[in-house]
Amino acid sequence: MTTQTAGLLTGRTAIVSGVGPGLGRSIALGLADAGADVALAARRVDTIDAVAAEVESRGRRACIVPTDVTDQADCRRLAEMTNTALGRVDILVNNAFTEEDWREPFDGFDPTRWRAPMEVNCFGALQLSQAVVPYLRAAGGGSIVMITTLSVKNPVPLLAGYAASKRALTTAAQVLAQELGPDGIRVNCVAPGHIRGGSLDEYFAWIAERRGVEVEEVAGEIASMNALPHLATPDEIAGAVLFFASDLSRMVTGQALDVNCGRTLG
Repeated sequence: MTTQTAGLLTGRTAIVSGVGPGLGRSIALGLADAGADVALAARRVDTIDAVAAEVESRGRRACIVPTDVTDQADCRRLAEMTNTALGRVDILVNNAFTEEDWREPFDGFDPTRWRAPMEVNCFGALQLSQAVVPYLRAAGGGSIVMITTLSVKNPVPLLAGYAASKRALTTAAQVLAQELGPDGIRVNCVAPGHIRGGSLDEYFAWIAERRGVEVEEVAGEIASMNALPHLATPDEIAGAVLFFASDLSRMVTGQALDVNCGRTLG
């Protein structure tokens, strides 16, 4: 994305939660390539260090802040440390998430499986947003991007809590867009479909083993359901996040953009 997006975020600072080797990394590097300094947040420090080195190799500053988004004090510390280390906060990308263990058998509706997804995916994102809003106001406005999911429209029984938490976050983002609009703060959602790599490959392998087929056969079947017969990479999803983070979308708020290769239409 470097050539096409260079300079879009020059002089701005972004916070990305849930940074790991997949989508969080791609988002952080995409924002850095566009000119932003980036604060990297995750529970595991070892996953952040390598991404911070990549951000800095692009000539941008990186701030590492171990963070559990379900901890209010951690959220406040992340916002404060970012402002202190990098001088301002203009963008927040709520990427941290968790889901039910789809390997664990269960016999139907079980609300206990929903608790962790709701705490992290919905309340964690809102708690971090609350901590960051004062700094966005001080900067004269900014952008909050919520990472949601295809499961909002196409839920599956194994991940009902995950889908419900992201649906709740989508509605909350629409309300926040109205509440924060007068401050020049935009709030939008990016709803990815299947993202190739990491946990998705593990899921495909699990399905393939149960069916006695190859992993690529499972991946091909999923891709064939899309209008574009493709499974997106983390970098391809990150482009949509950059759109909402930048002034390219300065008149867009309260929206959810499906980035799922046409799996859902409308």
